[in-house]
Amino acid sequence: MHKFWIVLSHTYMTRIKSKSFIITTAIFLLFFIVIGNIDRIIGFFDDDEIDQVAVIDDTDEIYTSLVEQYQQIEANFELVEYEGTLADAEDDILSGAIKGLLHIQPDTNNYFSVDYHTDQLLNQSIQSQLTNDLQQLKNARAMIDMGIDQSVLEEIYSPIVFETVAVELADGTTARTAEEIGVAQGLVYVMLFILYTSVLVYGNMIAMDIANEKSSRVMEILISSSSPISQMFAKIIGISLLGLTQISILLVSGYYIIQSRSDDMGDGVFEYFGFADAPLSTYVYAVIFFILGYFVYATLSAMLGSLVTRMEDVGQIMMPVQLLIVLAFMLSMFGLNMPESTVVSVTSFIPFLSPLVMFLRVGLLDVPAWEIGLSIGLLVLTTLILAVIGARVYRGGVLMYGRSASLKDFKRALQLSKKDR
Repeated sequence: MHKFWIVLSHTYMTRIKSKSFIITTAIFLLFFIVIGNIDRIIGFFDDDEIDQVAVIDDTDEIYTSLVEQYQQIEANFELVEYEGTLADAEDDILSGAIKGLLHIQPDTNNYFSVDYHTDQLLNQSIQSQLTNDLQQLKNARAMIDMGIDQSVLEEIYSPIVFETVAVELADGTTARTAEEIGVAQGLVYVMLFILYTSVLVYGNMIAMDIANEKSSRVMEILISSSSPISQMFAKIIGISLLGLTQISILLVSGYYIIQSRSDDMGDGVFEYFGFADAPLSTYVYAVIFFILGYFVYATLSAMLGSLVTRMEDVGQIMMPVQLLIVLAFMLSMFGLNMPESTVVSVTSFIPFLSPLVMFLRVGLLDVPAWEIGLSIGLLVLTTLILAVIGARVYRGGVLMYGRSASLKDFKRALQLSKKDR
């Protein structure tokens, strides 16, 4: 047991002092600081000037109606009546004096026609806003000409009353409301992203750490002083503690940044992601599925990492693991909008997919306790099976040298493990 703690502490301390850990943590912290202050950064470079759209109205009517309409809404540009010619306006557009020119002309068949002159064809936001508002003006004029009163017109365009009523379930509870689902979706999305990133990054780190020790022949010294099984689990737990340290630093920093901007942001971030109203059970399941999911993929990564000697071969041997976690993440993203689909329900019981998919269902739906228990039980069983097989493969894999990045080496590793007993 003493040797186990030596390997664990060595794995943890070596990684936490490495330049890669310090640099990546610093980059993520800088990213959080930038995101948390993005409005201030944009405001620093923004000149606060409202874009001006010049208008030449040959109908002598539409411009006035359009300005009155814009006084009731908040637009990101300002309409100004232009006194010059069309050629003068185009020169002002090129010089940056105005954003664009709206040329309104009479049309006997269609009330009026419009040309919009601009030198920015990629940004269509102003054109879209003007098109919608001018369309409303045309519709209003057409209905007035047809003898429809303005009050009747407003009544026609008033929105209908549409409410969703939650039907009472057999146990006396009601289905989740749209607000509750929205809150859960935000929290589930954050949890899924953390779990996906952690498994992908730290699982790959385990494989690289083992391959690095084999390539430097350090492994020969380690296996002579402690058993390969204790080495494998020491590395898994050591790197998991490293990941927990990094995630904790980032979460605490993110929380501090949000709290420092609470006066500007209010509770919007917490309300959007659902941290304030999420039930305690969601956090409990997040921890359970995070731990089980991590150990499933970490054990698999350690097993595969022991099969390779060169660092260059780690990416190839880890490809199946990466594809599995990417598949689980894609299914979870699909399930955010369709958590009750058959595909999501079935895959939530597949051990390599369930850490993400079942957590998604638990966060968004009222899943029966037996389904949650079955999914957790299958995860635990899979972890134990992988631990037994992985320990044998690891015992033989650490003795294998030479270029190799094929899953066929499983058989060879198992054979070597039997000879090593």
